Amino acid sequence: MERKQSNKTVKSFITVIISLAFAGFFLWLALKGLDFKVIKKSLAKANYIWVAFAAVFAILAYWFRAIRWNLLLEPMGHKISNSNSLWCLSFGYLMNLTIPRSGELARATALYGVEKVPVDKSFGTIILERVVDLACMVVFLGLTLIFKFDAILSFYDFVVENKNEKDVFEPNYFERQLMNIGIVNFDSFYFYLKIALLLIFLICIFIFYKYKKEALIKIGKGILQGLMSIFKLKEKGKFILYTIGIWVSYYFAAYLVCFSLPETSDFSIADGFFIIVVGTLGMIIPASGGIGAFNLAMKFGFMALFLSMGKSAELGGEMGLIYSFISLPLQIVVMLVMGLISIPMLAKERAKINQ
Repeated sequence: MERKQSNKTVKSFITVIISLAFAGFFLWLALKGLDFKVIKKSLAKANYIWVAFAAVFAILAYWFRAIRWNLLLEPMGHKISNSNSLWCLSFGYLMNLTIPRSGELARATALYGVEKVPVDKSFGTIILERVVDLACMVVFLGLTLIFKFDAILSFYDFVVENKNEKDVFEPNYFERQLMNIGIVNFDSFYFYLKIALLLIFLICIFIFYKYKKEALIKIGKGILQGLMSIFKLKEKGKFILYTIGIWVSYYFAAYLVCFSLPETSDFSIADGFFIIVVGTLGMIIPASGGIGAFNLAMKFGFMALFLSMGKSAELGGEMGLIYSFISLPLQIVVMLVMGLISIPMLAKERAKINQ
């Protein structure tokens, strides 16, 4: 038992180190060549009242998501309180700040602790939520392509133009080491490396399935039941309304921050579509709290927007980073506050059950 716990601790530690490495690498890319005096000056003159309004919508999204989760759990015979749903959700987001992608399981486990909902079933509903959110993300992507396709084209032209100016192959450190041992055809090397990694991945899956078959089947059935809950919804209209509410809240939490900066206060509603798509793509990367990846995504996203407006790409990059230094801490603070409140609230509920 102690050995299993020790292995779990080591795995968690390695995961945290890797996520921090991702965050550090992308943050270095984002900040490379940046004048910090410009950032400091812009942050000092920002209007944080708009940031406060954005925070309200960020918290509102939590509440809508908590209620929507209840709607998915109800068809399986589990009617839980909205407050427990909210605090389990908040605890899950807090865990995501420590170990990326651990929040979903932590959320399901926390729910079992206060409501005794089987983890596999609630985890299935969480996966279902991700599928629904992906569909909503596709809608925003469609709106971006319709209204801000010019920004995408402008950024593409900018990248191609800069690539042509620097169209000289410069091997990185890893490639220089390969050249020292006689490997010079990097296209073939990377192709075979991808195949080898794919085969290793498939072998690992096969071995894992062979020795954990029964447990996987049991978990799979529970997850499937959670996924199927959408077809048994009693209040489909409410589910759709809360889903819209979640994403409208996400939109305003991202868009209202633009009004805090003079240089981006004239951004249109369509620009908001572009920002939320780029920001979401940045948060997908498994870096701690989205740090680095989100900053880099915003830097490139704002470069595209400024280019489409006939403005400087350099200025756009600076404003994207400044925006990210306001928006990302806002998200992290909300996660921390809600998550830290959830710990005593969940502990109080568990104490009631154990009495």
